[in-house]
Amino acid sequence: MSADPALLEVDCCVVGGGPAGMMAGVLLARAGIKVAVLEKHGDFLRDFRGDTVHPSTLQAMADLGWLEDFLALPHTEVSTLSAEIGGETVHLADFHGLKTAAPFVALMPQWDFLDFLAGQGRRYPTFDLRMNAEALGAIELGGRIVGVQARAPDGPLEVRARLVIAADGRRSLLRDAAALPVEDLGAPMDVLWMRLSRKPTDDPEAPLGRASAGRLFVTIPREGYYQCGYVAAKGGFDALQAAGIEAFRRQVAQAAPALADRVDELASFDDVHLLTVTVDRLTRWSKPGLLCIGDAAHAMSPVGGVGINLAVQDAIAAANLLHDAFGLDEAALDGRAQAVQRRRLPPTRAMQSLQLLIQNRVISAALSGRPMRPPAVMKLFERFPRLRRIPARVLGLGFRLERVRSPNAFSG
Repeated sequence: MSADPALLEVDCCVVGGGPAGMMAGVLLARAGIKVAVLEKHGDFLRDFRGDTVHPSTLQAMADLGWLEDFLALPHTEVSTLSAEIGGETVHLADFHGLKTAAPFVALMPQWDFLDFLAGQGRRYPTFDLRMNAEALGAIELGGRIVGVQARAPDGPLEVRARLVIAADGRRSLLRDAAALPVEDLGAPMDVLWMRLSRKPTDDPEAPLGRASAGRLFVTIPREGYYQCGYVAAKGGFDALQAAGIEAFRRQVAQAAPALADRVDELASFDDVHLLTVTVDRLTRWSKPGLLCIGDAAHAMSPVGGVGINLAVQDAIAAANLLHDAFGLDEAALDGRAQAVQRRRLPPTRAMQSLQLLIQNRVISAALSGRPMRPPAVMKLFERFPRLRRIPARVLGLGFRLERVRSPNAFSG
């Protein structure tokens, strides 16, 4: 006979301890809202997750007074982005001109980012982070979501809340259970992530990406190694595995000649991690008592590394709109949740449209094996360097920059 679940009552239950969930939970707790964040894992140490922290997120850290402490963590600062396309190096973005607190991209392991947010959250008495707490389903009463059933280390857990925020990723259990409609936008590729060592003699100005006929490779510098992404045609991983690890090493060496001397570090396909790329978005982000944000509301392409930052922007907007709504009636609270979608859907749609354009014009062309040349617009960036500020503005700040407006109920 199973034990009765422990009961936890809060204002808001956030499901998922990724960038969207952690930021939303911390900001709401900072505003005095009683929040429980449920994270199914025991820690944040999972590799090959997005780790590009863009100026929009760094601006949020500055708004909160946390930027100096955040940048004290190990990271690499990137102020310009370049790529090699068809053997030609093109400079794509220059962040120096952005009018923000930190005009660069910080490359930082996502676990450090999440640990930092967790540490900030613990400063507030209304913040309750439950690790090893896996959401199993929503509790619905009279057509309204009123909480979450979970499995915690001490046994079954029932969390009752006025609002549940689903931030449980692109395979969101809660959004599926709520039967929220999803629009699948498609992706022509998957990404195979791996580590290769980084040497002191490597060129620090080397392009982050290389595209040539039939090959596309991304190299993200970290402390002592590169996080590398080999872009493969959708569903092509099985064929690569069947050809064997030696054949794959040759493919990597051809895609990234500068790293050819270390491909033997890939001992087997156990060292290669498949990311199945999905690009989709909900057409409705909420139902009574439930709001989806981040990947649960819109799965982003890895193009531009904007996923973390869009998720954080969702969380900031949610906190701005919701922090003073928990004292209102249910209809008003639900109306604020709907307002989050109205505010965040247009910039999400615009960014996904840009990603799809790049997927169709550049990535599909590279994977097809056709000869590659830089698009004409990229050649303009070489002739007129000031134009590089445009993609820097879009990638760095998005199509709508959210500033932290939710208050600190514990200041002073």
